Amino acid sequence: MKKQVLILASLLFFFSCRSDDPITVDEDTQQPAEPDTENVLKGFYLLNEGNMSMNKASLDYMDFETGEYTHDRFTSANPLEVGGLGDVGNDIGIYGSKMYVVVNASNKVEVLDAETGVKLKQIDVNNCRYITFYNGKAYLSTYLGEIGDYSATEGQVHEIDTTSLSITRRVDVGRQPEELVAYNNKIYVANSGGYSPPDYESTISVIDIESFTETNRIEVAINLHRLKIDSEGDLYVSSRGDYFETPSKLYVIDTATETVKKEFDLAVSNMTIHNDIAYIYSTAFNYFTGENVISYNKLDTTTETILDDSFIAEGNEDLIQIPYGIAINPDTEDIYITDAKDYVSPGDLYCFDSDGEFKWKVVTGDIPAKIQFVYQPE
Repeated sequence: MKKQVLILASLLFFFSCRSDDPITVDEDTQQPAEPDTENVLKGFYLLNEGNMSMNKASLDYMDFETGEYTHDRFTSANPLEVGGLGDVGNDIGIYGSKMYVVVNASNKVEVLDAETGVKLKQIDVNNCRYITFYNGKAYLSTYLGEIGDYSATEGQVHEIDTTSLSITRRVDVGRQPEELVAYNNKIYVANSGGYSPPDYESTISVIDIESFTETNRIEVAINLHRLKIDSEGDLYVSSRGDYFETPSKLYVIDTATETVKKEFDLAVSNMTIHNDIAYIYSTAFNYFTGENVISYNKLDTTTETILDDSFIAEGNEDLIQIPYGIAINPDTEDIYITDAKDYVSPGDLYCFDSDGEFKWKVVTGDIPAKIQFVYQPE
């Protein structure tokens, strides 16, 4: 069991690189097209996890205007910050003019100026995981306790005021809570219980924002992780299973009734929803075989049906060794997939067009994980 937890933990946490020099797209590939109107996407940040205990979390930046991809923007913007970004970058989000970087093993959220990357404040939170935003507040899931602690009890969701940058409220949820969604004055958070297999959690906690109390736990499946919401207010939540006999699956939750409405026999490592299409990939690992089975799927969230075609064109799947992060450019519908490769060396970021054809790639930091788009200030 200890081996299982340690391997799972290593796959959940993130890392980076250390060069300040800008790099351009490979010579034999195309550069991303420049935007031709004002008030559109400027570019995106890419958060690299960095190996645990290596203090190698970092931020890369892709500038759509120049076509340059720059490594380690945090260090260049904050040269006096000892230790760089920290240990294991787990999540990133932009709200207003501020960027929030969740650094799990360093037990902190770094709040940065979204345009310059300059540090504004550090918020200390033990074993923090994922962040979302709603009505002027940030909501952060946290395991509490030490990393890998089998005796860890319930986790929490913390409310952060985005003006004062202070924690204003806390509420208990299930053990080892993961991704969370804020919708219709409620917060939904996927509980995993990942520190104590086979005694996993199997519920989504529902939090009423006004009272900041947990009002329900929706029974779903074991070891929940990813949580997204579609345009109709349905939640899509992934179950990682137990990596042995219980496979990974995807579930649809009706937020009006707070019940499971559909189940898909579809393995999910990560997903994103864009224009009513869920883009889903999986590196499904099984301890019996000792191998990953990699797949790329699309799902129509309006009809709740799996589409026949992969979102990566035939022949391009072999370019990626270990898919680790995913995002869709909202303007061009280009598909970005990060490749963690061997988890111990710099990864790659691949760009495919909307038909899944390869366009370009760049070298990233170690374990490239989460993309956050940056818009032109008004």
